[in-house]
Amino acid sequence: MSRSVETRPASSPVTADDVALAVRLAVGSLRDASPEGWDGRAGSLEWDCWETVEHLANDLLYYSVQLGPQSPPLDTHVPFALNQKRPGGPAYFLFAERAAGPAGLVQVLEACGALLVAMVRTTSPQVRAHHASGVSDPEGFAAMGVVETLVHTHDVAEGLGLDWTPPAGLCSRALTRLFPQAPDGAAPWPTLLWATGRADLPGHPRPTTWRWQSTPRS
Repeated sequence: MSRSVETRPASSPVTADDVALAVRLAVGSLRDASPEGWDGRAGSLEWDCWETVEHLANDLLYYSVQLGPQSPPLDTHVPFALNQKRPGGPAYFLFAERAAGPAGLVQVLEACGALLVAMVRTTSPQVRAHHASGVSDPEGFAAMGVVETLVHTHDVAEGLGLDWTPPAGLCSRALTRLFPQAPDGAAPWPTLLWATGRADLPGHPRPTTWRWQSTPRS
């Protein structure tokens, strides 16, 4: 049986609607998960499922606040204090209340995603702000939010035994924006997993380290 393969369009921007879609799909999947197993390892990560979702919420918050100041910093992040719950765990700006359980954690994720959606939607495309991978624009932060959401939900889905396959078009737009050198010819979702070191791709060694290109595209 033949199988069609999408190629990534050259001019398809990542938007606030894409962030909203990614977060909505992630929240919908995680909300249905069993309350058991959140202390188990998240896929190939060294983090458990709870702290991976907590990390994802922090990522979305981080991207939104970078765009917040009237003159965003270009050489460092907005100076929220970072803390760790344990050595080797993620560094956080905020923590979810453990007593609220997985439902509360998912609500924190949803709220942080909504902040990024609002900031991308209302910030001028000309604004630039700091990121460790290169000074970026609102579209870049939107794309980073999409990728973080898709791949970390994948990690947690592996840990909790959930099905998780995001839409090809969403993956394709994020790939085009952040991984322009990623190979064509395979479906976008496996390619995105390959680009972030999470899967093999026929004919291409799996990256042992990876980094996206957050700088604005012409």
